Amino acid sequence: MLNQTEVSEFILLGLTDVQGLQHFLFISFLLLYLTSLLGNGAIVTMVISEHRLHSPMYFFLGNLSCLDIFFSTVTVPKMLTGFLFGHQLISFAECLAQLHFFHFLGSTETVLLATMAYDRYVAICNPFRYAVVMSPRTCLLLVLASWSTGFVHAMMHSVTTSRLSFCGHNHIHHFFCDIKPLLNLTCSSTSLNMTLLNVVTTSIVLGSFTFIVLSYLYLTCFVFQKVWSQEGRWKLFSTCASHLTVVALLYVPVLSNYTSPSLGSSRERDMRVSLMYSAVTPALNPLIYSLRNEEVISALKKTLGRKLFLEGK
Repeated sequence: MLNQTEVSEFILLGLTDVQGLQHFLFISFLLLYLTSLLGNGAIVTMVISEHRLHSPMYFFLGNLSCLDIFFSTVTVPKMLTGFLFGHQLISFAECLAQLHFFHFLGSTETVLLATMAYDRYVAICNPFRYAVVMSPRTCLLLVLASWSTGFVHAMMHSVTTSRLSFCGHNHIHHFFCDIKPLLNLTCSSTSLNMTLLNVVTTSIVLGSFTFIVLSYLYLTCFVFQKVWSQEGRWKLFSTCASHLTVVALLYVPVLSNYTSPSLGSSRERDMRVSLMYSAVTPALNPLIYSLRNEEVISALKKTLGRKLFLEGK
């Protein structure tokens, strides 16, 4: 007979039990996490301090970097602790908090990337009205809408998950508290939770992705109709390359994980996919945006030069 004692805490089993592999993974993900903190922190600092970066594009980029810092912090430190000390105990309240902030920041980022696609569309297709259309007030409202959408979406999952009963096993086969692993453990009905995953989460992710695809399709048609030189076309498309790369790195694994959210999917596959957008992508984003962006590279050199000068005095 199933033990009906209410579960008040869970055990995160993490990625692996192999001792040697745990040490290797600890070093690897610690380096990725530090890269994420330093890279995204540098971009936020530059966007705030450098006047030449006070434009809509870099305002959105600064918000994306803030999101990446918080997003990786939600899951990676707990995972690193697990590599050092084994299976991690987490209370139900902590588990809910982790779930909430993970989906809050993740869904905010998907909407923000759609907002950044709209910014690129206006900049290329309507450059003479760009300053009017993307005014500071409009940019602020778009960013607030992104954060608000993410918060409301996460609250839906947090509230419905908090009402579930857990009275059986308390071992979570994951490195953080995500919805699907938790639903596998509950002894309550999960119909409402699954409806939220299938309808709300999928709508936010697919809706944002569809908006990005349509924006770039229209942008591509515009460029081929209005710009005749190959050099001109390449220059315009190159301004979108970083954004498209970040979109691919985030949306491919997210769409894979949440647009077909069946409870019977492979645990190992889900964890590998989750690692991509929770640990790897936040570390790569600042590199992607800086390597091909002369303004960012110039601002970084100026910031570092100023810092070295002050230290040398």
